[in-house]
Amino acid sequence: MKKLFFLPLLSLIFSCSQSKIQSTAEDWQQLFNGKNLDGWVAKFHGHEVGDNYAETFAVRDGEILVNYDGYESFDERYGHLFYHKPFSSFHLKFTYRFTDQWMQDAPNYTYRNSGIMFHSQDPHTILKNQDWPISVEYQILAEEEAGKPRPTANVCTPGTEVFFNGEMDPRHCINSTSKTYPWDQWLTGELIVYGDSLVIHLIEGDTVLIYTKPQIGGDVANRFDPAYKKDGQMLKSGFIALQAEGQGIAFKDIWIRELQNQ
Repeated sequence: MKKLFFLPLLSLIFSCSQSKIQSTAEDWQQLFNGKNLDGWVAKFHGHEVGDNYAETFAVRDGEILVNYDGYESFDERYGHLFYHKPFSSFHLKFTYRFTDQWMQDAPNYTYRNSGIMFHSQDPHTILKNQDWPISVEYQILAEEEAGKPRPTANVCTPGTEVFFNGEMDPRHCINSTSKTYPWDQWLTGELIVYGDSLVIHLIEGDTVLIYTKPQIGGDVANRFDPAYKKDGQMLKSGFIALQAEGQGIAFKDIWIRELQNQ
C-alpha cells in the first residue's frame, strides 16, 4: 500500500519540477529586502507580539541574524519572526548557515537546530505565554557529533499533524532522507506547498521529504487560545516564520513564488 501511495505523488512532483523549470524571474517575490525587517513581526514566548526582545532578530551584512548578544540567559524565550502576509500554495527558497552562538540554558535539542514555520496561525492570535505557534515546521539541523547522522529538512508539528506514507503519523518530528551537513556551511533549502494537500522539502536541490494533509491536531504547542486550535481542521494557508530557540543562525536570499492549487 505504501508503494501505491507514492504513484500519484510522483506525478505531482513531476508537475512541480516542470512548473519550476518554466518559472521566470518575475514569478519570484523577495520576502527579505536585505536591509531591514520591514514586513516582518516578532513574537516571543512571554512577550507581546511585536516585541523583538534584545534585538534577537537583527539585520547585518544583508542577512537576518538570530543572535543572543543582548541576553544574560535564554529563559525559554522561544521566538519567531513572521512575514506579514499569509500564503497558501507556494515555493519558498532560502539560504541559511548556523553560527557558533548557542545559549547553554536552552534545551539540549536546540543545539544546531532551527527552522522555518509555515501554515502558521497569525502572530497576532498567539497569546503572550504561548510557547510555539500552531504551525508546521521545516526543521533545520546540522552535524552535532562527528560521524553521527543528523539529517536536515525534517518536519515537526507543533499543534498540527500530517500524513506520511499515506497514514497519519503520530511522531512530532519526521526525519528526511538528507545527508548530514556541517554547521558552518551555507545551504539552500526549498519548501513546496500545495495548500492542504502536498508538501515537499528540498535541500541543496534534492527532494528529501514528502508528506500530505497538514492539519491542526496533536500536542507540543501550549497555552494557546482554544479558538485557534480546532483539531482536524485542514491547513490550507498560513504565515511563514523564522525560528529562534537559543541557537544562532543567519538567513539570506529568502524568495517565494505563489503556485496554483493542485
